[in-house]
Amino acid sequence: MSAFDPFSRRGHASDDDAAAPRRILTPSTLNRLVRGLLEDALPMVWIEGELSNVARPASGHLYFTLKDAGAQVRCAMFKLKSSRLTFKPVDGMQVLVRAKVGLYEPRGEFQLVAESMEPAGEGALRRTFDELKAKLDAEGLFDPARKRPLPRYIRRLGVITSATGAAIRDVLSVLGRRWPLLEVEVLPVPVQGKEAPPAIVAMLRKASASGRYDALLLTRGGGSLEDLWAFNDEAVARAVHASAVPVVSAVGHEVDFSIADFVADLRAPTPSAAAELLVPDAAHLSRQLKLLRQRIATVQQRRQQTLAQRVDHLLARLNAQRPQARLARDRERLVNLHRRLLAAGAVGQQRRDRRLEQLHGRLLAQHPRHRLALLARRLAELDPRLRRAIARMLERKRLTLGQIARALHAVSPLATLDRGYAIVFDARGKVLRSATDVNDGDTLRIRLADGELPARAGD
Repeated sequence: MSAFDPFSRRGHASDDDAAAPRRILTPSTLNRLVRGLLEDALPMVWIEGELSNVARPASGHLYFTLKDAGAQVRCAMFKLKSSRLTFKPVDGMQVLVRAKVGLYEPRGEFQLVAESMEPAGEGALRRTFDELKAKLDAEGLFDPARKRPLPRYIRRLGVITSATGAAIRDVLSVLGRRWPLLEVEVLPVPVQGKEAPPAIVAMLRKASASGRYDALLLTRGGGSLEDLWAFNDEAVARAVHASAVPVVSAVGHEVDFSIADFVADLRAPTPSAAAELLVPDAAHLSRQLKLLRQRIATVQQRRQQTLAQRVDHLLARLNAQRPQARLARDRERLVNLHRRLLAAGAVGQQRRDRRLEQLHGRLLAQHPRHRLALLARRLAELDPRLRRAIARMLERKRLTLGQIARALHAVSPLATLDRGYAIVFDARGKVLRSATDVNDGDTLRIRLADGELPARAGD
């Protein structure tokens, strides 16, 4: 083998290989090698034991020792994993840990790095519970579409529970107080222990096949997960599902959930709550009946009043069909119409008079002499304003013209000549800018501020 193998005999000196070169490991290299061998050889493992030396420093990590009667191993659970624990680990607690096997290199200590932790006994039951729940859910036993509604008024109820438990006392007390008319039959079964599941299954089948009951109540009081385990049995769940009548499940306290709760047509948080869900409140129904009687009496009274008014109306119509009554009614109507006609004529004449006065006033207001006087006053107001506006405009133009003249004079060559300078032109009238542009004898003109002088180059 080409790589160094610390477990081969080449790591040891002998007479045969005394001359071979030594390959020496450091503690860090050795620990790293051992850690790699452990992690490669052992996958994630489940280990059960007793907690001791539990410590949680400020870092948030959890350190503890897991032991049994013959050995112990140091363990670490980092902050991210330990923060998800649903219980507080304490010394002496029996737990089930899922961990990776490793080695803490700085000290060369064998240890477990825990990924999860749960109480040992209840944890196993919880896994079984979750597996059965997933199985039955996949088969459709929890489907809300298959759950049946309870009858509105149950005549006979079968209660499957312990005949001596607190649950049946609570149920009977609530049922007797709320709905004394209900016929209740207690179907006694053991609710805890190995004999409980087959007894519950047999009673469910017997009660379902009897046809005596409108609904069945499967119940017991609170307890640990192990105490309630009979109601997490697969056979019990399937018997609840196969029942010919609706089944209400009320197992344990409000926080407890059983497989039977998920399969049943209705789950109640407690036995007392189940009793309240199964039957109406007699006192409440009595109040409702009283209100209904009052409403019926009110409706009947209104109906009688309506019928009486209709009879009176029909009687009046019958009397109105007599000739004398009709002539009197027509005469009265004619008088009313004549009075209304006279009143309407007077009102119409008054309205026309007022309209005529309004139009006359408007016509006088539009006479030309009123219009001319108004325009004259308007002209007298506008004339001085126009003159002032023209004067202001001419003043602005004069100021602007003066500013332009001064600006032009500032850049004019004549202004430069006034300061003592001169401009020299050649014979063609071109301004000379350099002495090299002139030859001896050329005719020149010199422009000064007050006139021009003739000159010749070279003189």
